[in-house]
Amino acid sequence: PVSDMGRALEFYVGKLGFAKSFENGDPVCFVILKRDAAEIHLSLRQGHTASSDNLLHLMVDDAAAFYAHLPEASIVKGIRDADYGVRDFVFADPDGNRIDVAQKL
Repeated sequence: PVSDMGRALEFYVGKLGFAKSFENGDPVCFVILKRDAAEIHLSLRQGHTASSDNLLHLMVDDAAAFYAHLPEASIVKGIRDADYGVRDFVFADPDGNRIDVAQKL
């Protein structure tokens, strides 16, 4: 969930390169975004507050390239090579939703 759909779209489309493939409502309260094989569904929820749990997990081909694309202030956990065979990091969107990104090593 997001509390401001316009701000969320600026981040996911403008900064992360997702494309809007579907929207519903007037004003828009539901959006589907796609990038490569990934699909994210955003729902508008006024007063939404983020959890400390990761809300979304993305598997990517190049975690370092994705990491380099993010604003520094959004990084929650820096990039690392984990002992379980992935390079991963965690970032937060403008609503504080935590997103885990990983690449198989």
